[in-house]
Amino acid sequence: MSKSHSQVAAAADSRHASTRAIFVVGPSSSGKTTLCNAIAEKLQVDPARHIKEVARTVMRAQNFSRHTVKTYEMQHAIMQAQVAEEKRVLSMPQDERSRVWLLSDRSAVDPIVYASTSGVPEAGEMRNRLLHQQSFLDALPLYRTSLFVALSAVPEWIEDDGVRSLDDPSNYHTQLCNILSELGISFVKIGDNMRNLTRRVEFVEEHLLRDR
Repeated sequence: MSKSHSQVAAAADSRHASTRAIFVVGPSSSGKTTLCNAIAEKLQVDPARHIKEVARTVMRAQNFSRHTVKTYEMQHAIMQAQVAEEKRVLSMPQDERSRVWLLSDRSAVDPIVYASTSGVPEAGEMRNRLLHQQSFLDALPLYRTSLFVALSAVPEWIEDDGVRSLDDPSNYHTQLCNILSELGISFVKIGDNMRNLTRRVEFVEEHLLRDR
């Protein structure tokens, strides 16, 4: 029988208490992917430990689009794919020399935020169903001991690539911070007043060192 997400996380944590996980979250056009790539380069993160493009991969594989963002089926599929990727990384042998053993562009919290901001009549039901998914509950212990970096959207960076959601990014950010707090997940914020990539990476690194 395969171990649950929380069992794998607990085992990794007990063996390697000095290692850390970083989750970069926020609305579209906030610079998540750019920041993750810069963190990976600066901290020499093993590419196999860098989780990225999960939502886009799911959307391509299952023929979802931004027009289906507000459906439970799409958000549930993305959540399951995200926690599966996290479990894959957690199952890898840990390198004591590595400062970061998991770096992720988004998290399994994101589908809950999308459900919460969808504005559809069944939004509340979608949110509750996702919150009570066992795979998500298994991920919470890891999230509560990780560094979450919540980015705000930068208006000048907003672009329509045919995939990104064009819903109000400020509402997404507000709901994201509220849900993280509700779940007991600590986080730090990077606002649109901090746009320099080098400074953003330094900010993350400072908090990574501070929390260890």
